[in-house]
Amino acid sequence: MIKVAPSLLASDFSCLAEEIRTVETADFLHLDVMDGHFVPNLTIGPCVVECLRPHTDLPFDTHLMIDNPLKYIEPFAKSGSDYITVHMEQPDDIKQCISLIQSFGKKAGLAISPDTPIDVLKPYLNEISIITVMSVYPGFGGQKFIETTYDKVVGIAKMIQDKDILLSVDGGVNAENARKLEACGASVAVAGSSVFGVNNRAAAIMDIRGE
Repeated sequence: MIKVAPSLLASDFSCLAEEIRTVETADFLHLDVMDGHFVPNLTIGPCVVECLRPHTDLPFDTHLMIDNPLKYIEPFAKSGSDYITVHMEQPDDIKQCISLIQSFGKKAGLAISPDTPIDVLKPYLNEISIITVMSVYPGFGGQKFIETTYDKVVGIAKMIQDKDILLSVDGGVNAENARKLEACGASVAVAGSSVFGVNNRAAAIMDIRGE
């Protein structure tokens, strides 16, 4: 059964602690960090993650959509992140990023944007715990799901079939396409508006899981 990671980006930022409590039945909480450089938007920093940490036991899947993550991995690790994911397209050395994340006892992940081929992930498959496939262009929520994502998920699932790596899909995910993503090999659905955009978040999470 696919795991669900509600994306905090789609929540009401005026009451984040209350919003988190409405998704406690999820498997992870997905935190999008944007810097206005790697993507044309700004979101949260380590201080927000630190403030949120006491309000839930959900693992924090912190997705760094930023340039130069080597500067920021330590504060995000110390603020309470459990998984820290960096993008293949950013300029810092990937192996250094992975090593630094793991040096703080956190699980390292890699993300790829829609135009990035999956083969770039191959050199790092023995070192990471999660792969995030962007099914929209990073930077803004509410975008339409890119259909070619299914083929990428199938390809990555074959690459990691003998490895303990979560395969997450981020962007435009809902109960309908989650079934197909799961069949393709995805293990985590990052869901923004399809969870936080409805009143009954627990029911939405169940729908995405297929319960």
